[in-house]
Amino acid sequence: MRTLIAEDDFASRKFMLKFLSKYGECDPTVDGMEAVDAYLMGLEADMPYDLVCLDIMMPKLDGYQALKAIRDIEDERNIPENKRAKIIMTTALNEGANVNRAFDLGCVAYAGKPIDQAKFENVLRKLELI
Repeated sequence: MRTLIAEDDFASRKFMLKFLSKYGECDPTVDGMEAVDAYLMGLEADMPYDLVCLDIMMPKLDGYQALKAIRDIEDERNIPENKRAKIIMTTALNEGANVNRAFDLGCVAYAGKPIDQAKFENVLRKLELI
């Protein structure tokens, strides 16, 4: 599994990297713009990401903007649904409006911080990533 982690907080990024690296290659990014650029580079190198974890509150592009940009790229390239990245929002923003907006933009799961490892692994299993 190839994973892209977009997290501006060092401690959270380090935790996600350590947690997810046991399942495969992980590339960390520090903001939404870098995440979209890394996603595009993965596609162009024919090494797409299976999983993208996006924090919502990030500089340059927030998680919502990065999510929309990634889904727009997939639409422009006619990437079929079963080949698209699974995008999980990882955030402390757990209010209903935030959750609904993320799903409306195309995320497949929403994980509140602090991340519960057992629940997160169950989500990865349901998404057939592990």
